[in-house]
Amino acid sequence: MSITIFGSPLSPCTRLVVLICKEKRIPFNFVLVDISKGEQKAPEYIEKQPFNAVPYIVDDNGFSLYECRAIARYLIKKYATQGTPNLIPSGLRAEALFEQGASIESFNFNPPASGIVFEKIVKPALGLQTDEKTLEKRLIELNEKLDVYDVILGKQKYLAGDNLTLADLQHLPHGTLLSTNGCEDLFTSRPNVARWWNELTSRPAWREVTAYFNPTA
Repeated sequence: MSITIFGSPLSPCTRLVVLICKEKRIPFNFVLVDISKGEQKAPEYIEKQPFNAVPYIVDDNGFSLYECRAIARYLIKKYATQGTPNLIPSGLRAEALFEQGASIESFNFNPPASGIVFEKIVKPALGLQTDEKTLEKRLIELNEKLDVYDVILGKQKYLAGDNLTLADLQHLPHGTLLSTNGCEDLFTSRPNVARWWNELTSRPAWREVTAYFNPTA
């Protein structure tokens, strides 16, 4: 019982999939895709992931799947009886609230967060110049969104209610890149967001992900 992850340590999406494996205690093999060499554009890779992005997985039955959020949901449901329970809750209202929380991350957090990561981290790493106006716009946008998060999290412990779900965990890869690259005030300056963020980043599974990709850290 194991899966194979084809991904890159540099990819937040890859880290989300590994996080779910750690939370659900799913054994996995990791196959490095060197995106700096364009390995994700090789014909044999595109057969599995037609958008030449990382990651994709192949499970123990030979089933192949790409898109990290889809992979996360698949793994949580396939291995429902092990590891952290109820990352996707059951019950009509609980599942609806989870879907609401997951949509909040996908459409309110991820666009500005990934935009900041691209301008502040990815571009300099590629030798490209940061567009300061775009960066400022994205920072303003994310600050406005996190103001709303602080209101929501002042009424409940997590995004979908008082229990941890995938909706919360989806924030960790991009959020950690922000908080460790000069944008920690996005999370620490709001009391309810700070409490929530500290709980997420302190999870043993996330620390295992960090140790897996940064063994000497």
